[in-house]
Amino acid sequence: MAAFNLTPADPSTFILIGIPGLEAAHIWVSIPFSVFYIIGLLGNFMLLFVVGKEQTLHKPMYLLICMLALTDIGMSTCVVPKALCIFWFNLRDITLVGCFTQTFFLYMVSAMSSAVLVMMAFDRYVAICNPLRYTTILTNARIAKLGFVGLMRAVLFILPEPLLLSWLPFCANQMIPNTYCDHITVAKISCGDITINKIYGLLIAFVVIGFDLTLIALSYSLIIRAVLRISSKKAHPKALNTCTAHICVILISYSSCLFSSLTQRFGQGIAPHVHIILANVYFIIPPMLNPIIYGVKIKEFREKVGKYTCRI
Repeated sequence: MAAFNLTPADPSTFILIGIPGLEAAHIWVSIPFSVFYIIGLLGNFMLLFVVGKEQTLHKPMYLLICMLALTDIGMSTCVVPKALCIFWFNLRDITLVGCFTQTFFLYMVSAMSSAVLVMMAFDRYVAICNPLRYTTILTNARIAKLGFVGLMRAVLFILPEPLLLSWLPFCANQMIPNTYCDHITVAKISCGDITINKIYGLLIAFVVIGFDLTLIALSYSLIIRAVLRISSKKAHPKALNTCTAHICVILISYSSCLFSSLTQRFGQGIAPHVHIILANVYFIIPPMLNPIIYGVKIKEFREKVGKYTCRI
């Protein structure tokens, strides 16, 4: 039992418990964590490598896929290495500064990922609804500017969360029942009033996710309307097929994010370890699946990947 000593040696540190109730099974839990993380890293780095090497892929759509790959690497890396340190070596301590920094980068990258999905929806809208003007509307420089705007939005929206946490008083309880520093979970162990934290957390969730989903839904409603206007019915599946990879990524990303967020805030009857596992799923599964989806669905990218893998 000494291995599970949860008493902090330093009052300026938190203790990450890991997955409450499954401490004895941490080694087994670490297996899917590490496997999914490695697959995600390999897939996303392969994607970045292929797009970087192939001049023919230096197009807006592939630049957006690279942005998504970078956010996927960032999201999973913010969570998994520390979780594995807990599972394998029982290294549970994290400083207050480290905890607040992790919270900021984790949710900043998540907000950036959501912005990239919106830009991808806009890319598909222009490609289908204004194909003749695609190269003039969406240039690489414009994609870079949109990416910068998305990054600034993410930083400005998420920065108040660690600041609000830093203003809270933390008394005797310094144990965080999670594998990472989640904003609401950290706020709940405070001995101060966390009303503002709860309100701001929900506000950001609804503003960022709600606004982005609205823009994506608008883009696809216009895409569907444009496709239905095409006289040739044989062209309908071909036109929509260019969107399938993006739709799959949207469903995986937002469904896991919303389910995790809602169960954490309103699923009072759900066991704590289920909460934690669902929270981690959002940061592990989409980064692993996204490069696989694009590799399978996009023929041009699949051919380029095959070209390099055959050389190995």
